[in-house]
Amino acid sequence: MTLPVGAADRALAANPVPGATTTSDLAVGTRADAVAYRVVTTAVGGGRGAVQVGIDLHVPRLELGGLAKEITAIAVLVTVVAAGLGWLLARRIARRLVRLTAIAEEISSVGSGVGDVPVDGRDEVARLSSSFNAMLRRLAESREAQERLIQDAAHELRTPLTSLRTNASVLRRLDRLGPEARERLVADVEGETRELSNLVDELIALALARRTDEEDDAVDLHGVVRAAADRTRRRTGREIVVECDGTRVRGQRAALERAVGNLVENAAKFDTHGAGPIEIRAHGGSVAVSDRGPGLAAQDVGRVFDRFYRADAARSLPGSGLGLAIVADIAAAHDGTTFAGNRPGGGATIGFAVGAGRLLPSSEPDHDPDSPGTATVVGT
Repeated sequence: MTLPVGAADRALAANPVPGATTTSDLAVGTRADAVAYRVVTTAVGGGRGAVQVGIDLHVPRLELGGLAKEITAIAVLVTVVAAGLGWLLARRIARRLVRLTAIAEEISSVGSGVGDVPVDGRDEVARLSSSFNAMLRRLAESREAQERLIQDAAHELRTPLTSLRTNASVLRRLDRLGPEARERLVADVEGETRELSNLVDELIALALARRTDEEDDAVDLHGVVRAAADRTRRRTGREIVVECDGTRVRGQRAALERAVGNLVENAAKFDTHGAGPIEIRAHGGSVAVSDRGPGLAAQDVGRVFDRFYRADAARSLPGSGLGLAIVADIAAAHDGTTFAGNRPGGGATIGFAVGAGRLLPSSEPDHDPDSPGTATVVGT
């Protein structure tokens, strides 16, 4: 096929400079079947003519069109595959979330769960499932503790209420009683009422032992021990020896002071003969209260911190058996433990220790006679 030669091509053929080039797009053939060409004309130089090369533009257009179709097909296929994978992944995640939602709805409706949620994988949903299981266990433990507290409280409240009911029946015949009988009756009513009031107060304190609005702060154990010892001395008139180092802890001052106070009052209650002073030693985050009372029986050592537990020797003494249980809860709220045992020479040593993670750098002892590290006698 002969390519058409225009005036520009002839001028280029006569050009004496070799390499000169022109490019043009031409339609070759009749109007009905014309074929588009891109023609490149290059001068040979020295007036010796030019070389023409024509490229059919229909072929690259076909190739570009086919490539565009292939790219479109691949893009559609990738989109479908990505959508399918995304749907499968979303369904897997949503299935576990739906399961968590169903369990949460069941707990909100019936107040209890159906066991642990299966934990699959290590993604965020798995972490959520693990946290949900931990929350369910805490709820179950809290529910069991509440039920146990209610049962124990009901048992302990029954005795003073029965006594008050009996005395109320006797009061109907008050005019038939002699003066001494009346005195005994009034004293009995006052005593039972006082015990009932103390029991209610201790139940409230026990229920709130781990739930308080008081924020953690740096607490000087020496100040806490001295405050508790002073209060017990004023109530009982007992001699109390305090020995403390400069330990400071991160905790709730009011709760720690109540724990120490319960320990000291418990010692004062059992050490009725006053053979020696009550001793309080606070070192390294541990507070131990020692007395010279009858000590602990072997079967009582492991149970003195149980709620409402009262040793045989304590049946005739006032109290509800909640004082040391409150100490145990306060110690647990401070990541600590409790301990109890007999001391050499007679008597018992009972105390608690806060968690090691709550210990703060000790303050430097000063030269005051009441400074940490010295033994202080409180009361006479």
